[in-house]
Parts: sequence; C-alpha cells; structure tokens
Amino acid sequence: MTFSLDFSWLRWKWRSQNGFSQSPSETTPLLSPETGRQSYNPTEQRVVYPNNSMCHQDWKKVSRRYPGNSICTTKYTLLTFLPQNLFEQFHRWANLYFLFLVILNWMPSMEVFHREITMLPLAIVLLVIMVKDGTEDFKRYCFDREMNSASIQIYERKEQSYMQKRWQDVRVGDFVQMRCNEIVPADILLLFSSDPSGVCHLETANLDGETNLKQRRVVKGFSQQEVQFQPEHFHSTIVCEKPNNHLSKFKGYMEHPDETRTGFGSESLLLRGCTIRNTEVAAGIVIYAGHETKAMLNNSGPRYKRSKIERRINTDIFFCIGLLFLMCLIGAVGHSLWNGTFKEHPPFDVPDADGNFLSPALGGFYMFLTMIILLQVLIPISLYVSIELVKLGQVFLLHNDLDLYDEETDLSIQCRALNITEDLGQIQYIFSDKTGTLTENKMVFRRCTIVGNEYCHQENAKRLEMPKELDSDGEEWTQYQCLSFPPRWTQGPATIRSQGGAQPLRRCHSARVPIQSHSRQRSVGRWETSQPPVAFSSSIEKDVTPDKNLLSKVRDAALWLETLDTRPAKPSHSTTASIADFFLALTICNSVMVSTTTEPRKRVTTPPANKALGTSLEKIQHLFQRLKLLSLSQSFSSTAPSDTDLGESLGPNVPTIDADEKDDASVCSGDCSTDGGYRSSTWEQGDNLGSESGTSLEEGLEAPALSLDGPELCYEAESPDEAALVHAARAYSFTLVSRTPEQVTVRLPQGICLTFDLLFTLGFDSVRKRMSVVVRHPLTGEIVVYTKGADSVIMDLLEDPACGNDIDVEKKLKRIRARTQKHLDLYARDGLRTLCIAKKVVNEEDFQRWASFRREAEASLDNREELLMETAQHLENRLTLLGATGIEDRLQEGVPDTIAALREAGIQLWVLTGDKQETAVNVAHSCKLLDQADTVYSINTENQETCESILNCALEDVKRFHEPQQPARKLCGYCIPSKKPSVNLGAMAPEIGLVIDGKTLNAIFQGKLENKFLELTQYCRSVLCCRSTPLQKSMIVKLVRDKLSVMTLSIGDGANDVSMIQAADIGIGISGQEGMQAVMSSDFAIARFSHLKKLLLVHGHWCYSRLARMVVYYFYKNVCYVNLLFWYQFFCGFSGSTMIDYWQMIFFNLFFTSLPPIVFGILDKDVSAETLLALPELYKSGQNSECYNLPTFWVSMADAFYQSLICFFIPYLTYRGSDIDVFTFGTPINTISLTTILLHQAMEMKTWTVLHGLVLLGSFLMYFVVSLIYNATCVTCNSPTNPYWLMERQLSDPMFYLTCLLTPVVALLPRYFLLSLQGTYGKSLISKAQKIDKLPIDKRNLEIQNWRSKQRPTPASASAAAPATGTVHTQPPCCPVPPEAQQDFGASTSKSSSPPRQKQVEDWVLQGPRCSREHSKDDTCSRDTLAKLSSGECLLDPNRTVAPTAYSRGQKDASRHSSKGSHRRSQSSLTI
Repeated sequence: MTFSLDFSWLRWKWRSQNGFSQSPSETTPLLSPETGRQSYNPTEQRVVYPNNSMCHQDWKKVSRRYPGNSICTTKYTLLTFLPQNLFEQFHRWANLYFLFLVILNWMPSMEVFHREITMLPLAIVLLVIMVKDGTEDFKRYCFDREMNSASIQIYERKEQSYMQKRWQDVRVGDFVQMRCNEIVPADILLLFSSDPSGVCHLETANLDGETNLKQRRVVKGFSQQEVQFQPEHFHSTIVCEKPNNHLSKFKGYMEHPDETRTGFGSESLLLRGCTIRNTEVAAGIVIYAGHETKAMLNNSGPRYKRSKIERRINTDIFFCIGLLFLMCLIGAVGHSLWNGTFKEHPPFDVPDADGNFLSPALGGFYMFLTMIILLQVLIPISLYVSIELVKLGQVFLLHNDLDLYDEETDLSIQCRALNITEDLGQIQYIFSDKTGTLTENKMVFRRCTIVGNEYCHQENAKRLEMPKELDSDGEEWTQYQCLSFPPRWTQGPATIRSQGGAQPLRRCHSARVPIQSHSRQRSVGRWETSQPPVAFSSSIEKDVTPDKNLLSKVRDAALWLETLDTRPAKPSHSTTASIADFFLALTICNSVMVSTTTEPRKRVTTPPANKALGTSLEKIQHLFQRLKLLSLSQSFSSTAPSDTDLGESLGPNVPTIDADEKDDASVCSGDCSTDGGYRSSTWEQGDNLGSESGTSLEEGLEAPALSLDGPELCYEAESPDEAALVHAARAYSFTLVSRTPEQVTVRLPQGICLTFDLLFTLGFDSVRKRMSVVVRHPLTGEIVVYTKGADSVIMDLLEDPACGNDIDVEKKLKRIRARTQKHLDLYARDGLRTLCIAKKVVNEEDFQRWASFRREAEASLDNREELLMETAQHLENRLTLLGATGIEDRLQEGVPDTIAALREAGIQLWVLTGDKQETAVNVAHSCKLLDQADTVYSINTENQETCESILNCALEDVKRFHEPQQPARKLCGYCIPSKKPSVNLGAMAPEIGLVIDGKTLNAIFQGKLENKFLELTQYCRSVLCCRSTPLQKSMIVKLVRDKLSVMTLSIGDGANDVSMIQAADIGIGISGQEGMQAVMSSDFAIARFSHLKKLLLVHGHWCYSRLARMVVYYFYKNVCYVNLLFWYQFFCGFSGSTMIDYWQMIFFNLFFTSLPPIVFGILDKDVSAETLLALPELYKSGQNSECYNLPTFWVSMADAFYQSLICFFIPYLTYRGSDIDVFTFGTPINTISLTTILLHQAMEMKTWTVLHGLVLLGSFLMYFVVSLIYNATCVTCNSPTNPYWLMERQLSDPMFYLTCLLTPVVALLPRYFLLSLQGTYGKSLISKAQKIDKLPIDKRNLEIQNWRSKQRPTPASASAAAPATGTVHTQPPCCPVPPEAQQDFGASTSKSSSPPRQKQVEDWVLQGPRCSREHSKDDTCSRDTLAKLSSGECLLDPNRTVAPTAYSRGQKDASRHSSKGSHRRSQSSLTI
C-alpha cells in the first residue's frame, strides 16, 4: 500500500516555519569550530550546553543568563518586612479609610475622641495581620532553607565523577544522578535509567495529587546503554522551549556533533518535586532550575472568586456611604444653622490664636468631617472579618459531614475555595459531564462485532446483571474472602474461596487517587504490602465471560497466526485473519503498563526471544505436530478462560512450522505465564500426550512446570476503557505480557509469545479522537498500523471499497461497514460506549519516508503539535475495518434520585459529553434526565442557515404550548422568558428536551445564533450536548452565565472538564478514575455525583441562609447603634460630641456584639436537613435571594431607624428635666441598645442550642462585668467627665431597670408582630417548612407526603391531560417505526425491557427499515423538509401531540439508516 500524498511539502513547511534556510549553516554541526555555532533566538528558545570538559566554556557563557536552583518563596526580609507589609495592608481601601479618619481626628478643629484612642482599632488590625503575615513568611523561609540544603549527586567536571552537593548548587547544564525514592531537584532531561528498557518511574503526587506512577523515557538513542552513563562523552547541544507553566507540554531537540537531531517531549522530562520510584539509578541534564521550573511556575495561590452575596454587600455598602454622607450633611447644615442663631459668638465658640472666628460655612465643613469620624461605624468594615470567620466554620461543618464521605474510596468533600460557600445555595444551572460523573467510569466489556459479525456475550451480560457486591466491596479493607480463579487446567466457573487469611480483592489497573487530606494507608494484594494502591479495577471489570461462538473462531485465528509466516504476505479479508488482528489490536493499541500483584509497581520485562525455558523453535514445531492428535471439544464455562481451553481444541489441521523462518520472527514460547497460574496448553496436556507418545510435554520442552503461585499480572491504564479492552483480549487468551518503549509482548492462546517491535505510538487526543500504534509484525515482518477510536472518526478514515479491483472484496467490505455501523447504533441505543478497531499495512519504503518526517516533526520547536498532528493524519487513512466494541459504563448509585431532586429544586441540568449521541441519549433516559413522555428535539446540522431555520421552527412550535409565566425580557433583541415557561391553557403540555451535537454547536457559535439557541433552551426541561469538545463545553457555560446572568455550576472528573469547571461560578471536581486535574482546578471536590444532592439542597441552603441573614443583621446592628449618636446631635447643637464613653463604643463592636452573629452564621438552621432533602422545592428561596435582597435590606434599615428612635427617646423623655450628667444619660441608652440588638438576634435565630444561649447570655453579662470594672477603675481616664462609679450608681436606680425593661419591648414590638404574621399567615415555602419541622415525626412525614402530592402531578393526571387537545398520534408518511414504538404507540408508558421486545428492536435495527425514502449521500434532509426550511415554514404540526421517546428514537434511527451507502447520520435533522 502506498501513500497517495507526497511528503516533500512537509519538509519544506517544517523548515520554513522554523526559520532554517538552505545555507551552509544548515549542514554544519553546532560544535563545528570552522563556522561556529548556530545563532538561536533567546527570546523564543533555550539553548543548554553540557557542563563537561569539552563544552565548559560555552556552558559558562550561557549559564550566566539562567537562574540557579536556589528558591526563595518568602515575601519579606528583616529590613523590608515592616515598610513592605504596611504598604501592602494600606492597599486595602478599608485600612485607608480608617487611616483617613485617624488623621482627621488628629486635627484640633475636628477632634472627636482622644487621638491615641482613635489609632487603637487600626493599630490592632494592622498588628494582627502583620503577625500573621510574618509567621507565614517565616514558615516559608524554613521550608526554602530545607529544600535548598537537600543533598543530590551532581557531576563535577574536575573530578569527573558525581559529588554530593546541595540543591541550591545545581545549575542549568549540570548532570544530576538520582536514586530510588529521591526527589527530583530541578527539571531534568532523562538520559539514563537503570531499567534495561530505558524507563524511569515517577510519582507526581507533589504536583497534581496523583499517586499512580508515571513513565518517563530516556531520550531516543540513549536507552540501549550497557554501562553507566558517562557525562564526559555527552557532546550534544540541547535546544528547547522557554520556561512555561504547562506541566504536560515540553518540546525540544538534541543536536549531535554528526549534524543529526533527536527530538524529545514531555515523556523524557523529570519535573522538580517528583519522586523516583522503582528505578535504582536515573541520570540526566538540567534544563530548568529554580524559579523557572514548571513546578515553581505553577506555584500560585488559590484563585479568588467573588460570591453573589459579596457583590450584593458591595452595592449596599455604597448605600451606606450615601446614608453616611446624608447624615453628615445634616450635621454640617445643622451646625451652621445653630451657630447662626446666636447674635454674638457663644462662649463655647473658641477663636484661634489670632482671635479670628470660623465662618459658618467653614465651620459647617469642619463639622461634616467631624461627623464622618463620629459616625464611622455606619460603614461595617468589620463585616468582612466576620464573614471570613463564618465561612471557615461552614467549611469545617462541610468537612465533617459523614454523608459527604465515600467509604469505598476513603474520600470526603474537599473545599478548595473558602469564599464562595454561600453560592452553593443559589445555583440555577448545572453543567455536568457524563462519563465518570454520572457514570461510574468502571468500564465493563459487554459486546463486540468483528468483520460484521456480532457477538452478544450473553453469558457475560447475565454475569453483569448479578448484584454488585463484588464490585462494591472490591476496595473494602476489612476481612473479606479473596476472589480466586481456577487454574488453567481446571474447568468450571470461577469460585470464591478462603485462602487461609483474609485478603482484599485485588484492584490492579487504575488511576483513582485518594485526596491527600486522608492519609489512611491501604495495601494491595497482601496485608503487609506497603506500596501505594493501584486502584480502580474490580473483579467485575476484569472478568469477561467469552462468547462461545467467538471462542471457537479464536481457536482458528490462533492457528492462522502460527502458520502466518509460511504463506506469502498479502492482504487477507478472511474472518479468521480479522479476528486475530482484532484481538492483537485490543492487546497492543494502548499505553497499558504491566506489573505484578506481588510487586505492583515493578514492570514486567520482555522475555528473551527464542530462549524461554531453553525451548527452540524446532521443538515448538515438534510440539504442534504432536498436537495434531488432539481433538477436544470441551465447553468453555470459566469466567476467565485459560489458554489451555483454546489450545486443547486446536484441531488436527495444524500446519507445519518452519523453524528456520521462525528464527527471525521473535517468537518465544513457554514461560510467559506470569499471571498467577495462567498456564499454556503445553503444560496442561503433558500427561495426555505422554500417554500417547511416551513423552510428556514437559520433557519435550525440557522445562519444569510453572509454579501455581506465580504472581498475577496487573494492568495500569491511563483510562478505564483501555484496561477493559486489555482484559477482554486476555479473556480470549491474547494476553499482554510486557511493554517497553521499544517492544510489546503478547502471549497467544497456545502459550507462545510474540514480541512486536513498537516503532511509533500516536497517542490519543481530543482532536483526532483516536490512537494508533505502528509495529513490526514478528511473523511476517510487515509494518502494521493498529488504530482504535471513535466511530464517527474511524468510519471516515476507512479505505474506499471502490478503489479495489476485486468486486467480491468490494461488496464484502461494504457489507462489513454497513453491518458494523448498525451494530454500533444498537450498542449506542443500549447505552454502551463504542470504539472502532482498524488496521493498515504499510510497505517499508513508505514507512521509512513517513518516519523521517515524523522524527523531524518531533524535533521541531515551532508548531510541533501541528506538525505531529499532520503526520498522524497522513498515516491514519485508508484503514481496514476490523470491528468495534461495546463497553458498559454503569450509572453511579443515586444519580436518578439526585437529578430528580435537583430538578424539583428549580435547577436546570445540562449534560455536556463527548460521547456519541445515541449513547448519551440512552444514558439520559437511564438517569431520568429525559423521560419517556418528553418531547425531544434532536438538532444535527453543519450548515448555519439550516441551523437557524431549524431553531426558528422549533421556537415557533414550542411557543404554541409553552408561554412564559412572566413578561419576557429582551436579550440582544430576542425575547427570553425570565423563568421557565408554564403550560398553556391549563393543559399538561409535554416537557421539552433538546439534544444537540458538536457540529451544530459550531454552527451556532459561528453563525451568531447564540441568542436563539438560548431562547429555545429556556423552554427545555433538559439539554444534552453530545460530541462536544472541551472548548465547546466552556463556551456553553460562559454563554449561559453571561447572557442569562444566572449562577452556574460545572461538575466533571477528567482533564477535558477543566475548562468547563473553571468557567462556571462554582466548579466541582469528582475524585474519579481519570486523575486529579479536575479536582486540582475545582472549587470543591466530591467523591460521587449523588453527594451533590445534600451539598446543594442542605449545605448550600444553610450556607446561604445563614450568611445572608447575618449580613442583614450586621447592617441593622451598625445603623441602629450609630443612629443613637446621630439623634443626640439634635440636642447638643450638632457639636459632634457623644453621650457614650468612647471605650464603651469601642468595646461594643469589639466584644459585646461580635460573637453572636458569628455563631448565628455558622450554626443556625432555618429548616432541618431531613425536611430540606424531602422537599427540594425549598432550595428556590436561595435562587430567588429571599433572605437578602434590596427590599430586605431597606426594611432592616427602616427597622434600625425605628429601634434607634425608641432606644434614644424613651430614656430622653424619662430623664428630661433631671440634673444627670451626659454619661449618666448615655449609659441607659447604651444598655438598652445592647439589649435590643441581642434580643433582635435571638428573634432571628431559628434553631436554639446551648451554645446559642451561652453566647447571647455571655455577651450580655460581659457588658456589665466590663462596665463595672471600667467604671470602678476609671478615675481620671476620660477628663473632664470621667465615668467613675457610673454603672454602680445606675444599678441602684429603679428607673434604670424600668427603662431597660420597657424600651426593648417597645422597640422590638413591630419586628415581633411582623414575624408572627409571617409565621401564621406566611405563604412562603420556608415558613411552611418551619411549621412542618415543629410537628412530631409521624405528623411531619404525613405533611411532607401531602405537600409532595400537591406539588407534583400524578402520572394519571399527566396522561389524562395529553388527550385534552383532542389530537391523535399519527405516523408520518414513509417513516418506519420500530416494533418497540409500534407497541407503545400513542401511550405515555415506559418501555418494557422484556427479551422478546428487545430482540425485535435489534432485528429492526440490523435489518433496516422496511419503508424508507432514499436520499443521496449528501442529502441533509428530505426535499420537502428543505423546502420548508428555506421558506421558513414550520416543520411541525401545531395540533399534533408528540409521541413517546421510543417513537422519537425509532424515527431518528430510521432517518439515519435511510441513506444508502453512508455510515453517517443525516447532517440536518429535526427529530420530534
């Protein structure tokens, strides 16, 4: 097979992009003394010269520009600490505001309090923060000193050996040697590993929190080193990219003295902070050091988000500033008017030193500033401190909720953003990933299709329908029995038996990572094992029961492989060959790491070719000649099939194998069975063969039998899909034995191992949506490309059957493609994840040409990713389809209930997934995101004009049945309903669901159709976006958040969800199977999707309600207290004096009223958790901001003014006409105000505990204790009116008690009356729920049931409402309906899952619709439909009620299959 496109353009493009010209410098080595070194752009590239004898001078010149490895994360030094810290603190406008007041108070004409006293609050705040910052910085200093002083082996040029030095002595270009369990001191390019395959294992927990080991490979050309690496022999120059913070991205090349270049990437870079594991010695050259390392560049603090309440607070503070300005203006005008009433200057008006008096205007201005000092507490600056303390308390309660702890994974909730907890109670939209978020991400192999033949694996399906006990208990670390499989020579199903001691079930191939805050250590395989866990696989994932029909064909495929080298190499389209290639692709085309259970992190290396157990290929030939005598037909019933069972029935037609040709095939036999007694047929049939020929197989192979206690193979995969496919291949005895960077070894069913040369690996990415490996087949020597990927991509890359000359082959390929596509659709309808498997054979000449361009692309710095993508695309074409797989990803427990509860709470849920549409729709029905009675709009189009027409038609149709409850608001010229529309004319119209794919999203974003799309979604109950990329996910979240101004939450578990998580107001990461990137970028991390229910409905509601009511109370408290001073100004000539001692004023906010609001904000519960979970509708109070909005703010302000009037004027009227002094008058007012404010707090509390009572009573008693002590000791502290013995005298006055008892009652009477009316006649949901909470348990449950029955319409009423329109379900012309839809036609019942109906559906899908309208390959929809779209005519019958989803899906599948010769879905469709 030849390439159809010449690659010469790629070389030209690469050289032009990298700025290389065809000049002598291009062929001159970097170290050539004749022309000197090439010049590099230091702003775009980094050049690293080795620090050895030959390159020392160059290294010395360049290394000056690069920083050393010493780090300093401290902010201050001893000299800069005080000025720098003060400078930083005064960047906060609150501190500047108080500093401005202190300066004003120091001016004699505006002095209100003693100057030193005014400075005290600000000084205390600055001192506390200074101590905190200094302590934190000192800890950083100690950590820096410890890291810089750590020891490491650095190559010393003069000594020509590695010397023990400190980390801070490392420089760029130094050679560093590390040993096992040592931490990497800098970013190092790996040049040597003690591992024979050139692999170094890393633990990156310090960087990304993941404890599963990563592989790093030695740069190509350095892996085959038989002796220790010698730095003196390294004469190459390294050119790489500038330092950046991308942990997974790195590119560069190494230029050797012989003018050749070797490219490398992130797979060869050891990052600072990682730990060397399972590698005795590793060495490399330093690329980045110190603060230029990727770890240090990523060492940024937690991102700051502003919560919705905080934004509301900032707005209300401006209102307070306006109120303060008004009150100060009244004081200034009043002061001017007061002074104007005197014909002569009054005695208290003191002139200046020159005898001049202030003018009324200037005096009024001074009084304005004086009033600012006096009424400064009106701005609640201390509110921010209280909010931070409350949020810390709320986070503590979140962490200690056992309901948010997952016992299986030993993970609890993790709060990474401490300042947005209250936003959890105001979420309006949730954007969720599907795989790993709604599902378990535990992939289980279910079905497969090979060359058009479907193998349903019924036995496997029956096994998976069993209870999930084995799966759920697989990670429990209590006393369980060990799951053991029968030996390879034993027949019968797997059994569970006790093996002496209790052992945990083995979980061997995952990447699930425990959050670091939980340090409970687990073991793997054995109790005494201390290795970290290799998580996430359970027995239900690993065990696959083979299909009997496929099993018999696998035996023939194994024989075909053994005789492959005896036949001429030519393309084979036979079923036998395709089955062999199919399972080889499953085994090889992955990045699975092989280890053993006894040493979970120890790699399994490739067995020596042709030397296993001393067996020669001639003896293997002799063995297969003797196996001709065997003809066994035992049934296969084991859960994990043995290689024996396949080898037992090889049959009598085993051809002779030429041993001479086998020598070059890298075939080894015998001891590849390192997986716990899984043995080849050579061992099992030894006795039988010996009885027939007088010689046992053990003697024939001249090898001892393998021990039954051999270690079991463990597979560590980057994704659970790969692990599931490897285990599926292993079930058919195609076992992945070992993998190195250069080779991969597979054991065949006969026990023979094939070692494939691994030439290239084209990894998976979200753009290509596929992965490929390029190997050299050990039997034929051919270059084979095995590819697996999404069906939507692989099907487009298949070779056109029409290009061949053989008509029969062409027909067969078309038939295989068509049947495979039908099987894929069937899998998707069942909710299975689908992957297509393909191959391609490349001739040697084309491969060498492609490989040269691939290496050039790998060595490129500029546009490296684009060049790698292009080379991959030029290889991955004209593929031959082998088959497809269906993998089940089951729903997590509690997902349907959680989604139902969130919907009842008024939250819109969108699912954004990269899966194909059919799979996503099936899962949506399983999790109740879509109901059977929903009207589902499915929009799939690439054309912008068609997309706009479809959106217009859909909008016109939905508006006939759904009208907004409130007047629509304008959104860029389009009407958007402010709330979810209700049904029209009182009839129960069907709920709307929208399904859309990635191509349609591109058309929407590129065609500026976002507003119409959003308008349509406002009528939809659910939105499902399929085949969406990570960028599209984030764009959708930003679109909804910004256009609709709603609170959004994104939840996901993988790296492809990071952008979506960061775009939302709240991002939640699930600690799942796909690493910790989602968790690391999230605000909160949970273990399961079901935890979202209590997190939002309970903790979210509590956090919002507590904080909102605390904020309102804080504003009320400050305004109420400050107004006392304001009313006094009307009786003191607006002089700015006070009737309360200034120490009492300071203590009032600092001690007496500070603690109750904090306790209130942490512990108060307006509704119990049980009621909140039972009645999700209560969550809507937070969405509507009922606790804290503009009306509640101004009502509290009015109440504060009223209470301050009562607290001031009742004492004033009481003591009017008496001869008491000013402080004797102010003390009762201060006492009454404190009592009123604390009682107001008590009235607002919905839950009373001992702590609540102690805090309120303690604050009240503290006031009297402090006042008594202060008045008893303050003899001359506040001259001239010292408050000596003031409280003691007041306590002996009966009028004081009478006033303090009567005034708070009068002040709080309106508040009490209003709360009583709300409790008795209030119609709010919270008020009703509070009444229910007070009932006994039995009555409470009854009331809750009555509530729910009223809130939710019964199914009977819903079904009865549908025919109210007087419509009849009619089938559109020439639109086939599957049997399932025919049975349910016109009914709103759920579809039955009985086997007969399922079989009918499968037959309908496989055989195709009987009645279909033929379209050309490029037709997007029917001509009638296109005509209606072009004219803007509505496609939908306005008087027709939509049929159930079964009918909708049948119609959708019919439209898909109606296009002859095309595997694609129709490009434009509107499915109702």
